[in-house]
Amino acid sequence: MLAMAPTVLLLHGFTNTGASWDPVVAALGERYRLLAPDIRGHGSASETRPVTLEAVIDDVDALAPDRFTLVGYSQGGRIALHAALALPERIERLVLIGASPGIADPAERAARRAADEVLAGEISDGSIEEFATRWAATPVLAGQPDAVAAAAHADRLRNTTAGLAAALRGLGTGALPSLWGRLDELEIPVTLVVGSRDEKFRAVGEGMARELRSAGPVVVAGAGHAVHLEAPEQVAAVIAGG
Repeated sequence: MLAMAPTVLLLHGFTNTGASWDPVVAALGERYRLLAPDIRGHGSASETRPVTLEAVIDDVDALAPDRFTLVGYSQGGRIALHAALALPERIERLVLIGASPGIADPAERAARRAADEVLAGEISDGSIEEFATRWAATPVLAGQPDAVAAAAHADRLRNTTAGLAAALRGLGTGALPSLWGRLDELEIPVTLVVGSRDEKFRAVGEGMARELRSAGPVVVAGAGHAVHLEAPEQVAAVIAGG
């Protein structure tokens, strides 16, 4: 049955690993063939180099079958957008959670890249425990239920400081080109998912929906940025509903 099941490939966010998708995988069950790899610089791929967009897209290309659904959260969503444009004949649907096409303004993007370089140096100078605690305090992640925050922290400890620093330098928002001007090239269905508490990415999602000429984002009540962690069954329902 699994051999005939449609494939869904799930790309995690910065500081997460493929294991962060476990609650969504459990909710989807055996209806799908589910792939949740560790992206370069994270988890079991912490030492894999180079950590570049091109290399990660090659990994997706090699791992997935001829046709598949691609799901991405945050940094993984940004990578998923690039992958969909690079592999248009392979990806049949996109589901993007708390994701953006990047920073449109070149000066703002350059400033973000410089800031990310500083942060990468700070990551390298400390321990993974210290950075995991620091990242959990990021405003966009505020308000997570205690159990969700604890699980996310445990997942972050599967990483290394060197791996995360490499991921930030190679895959961060400042490193990747903006795709705002290319969204209209996507001919496949794109479903945008955001949490009701994630005001920043709700606005981004509404802007993306206009460029994609698609419906507005699916807003999950009570959830923040990491909707798949806070509401895995709702995310599974969105994936299955496609």
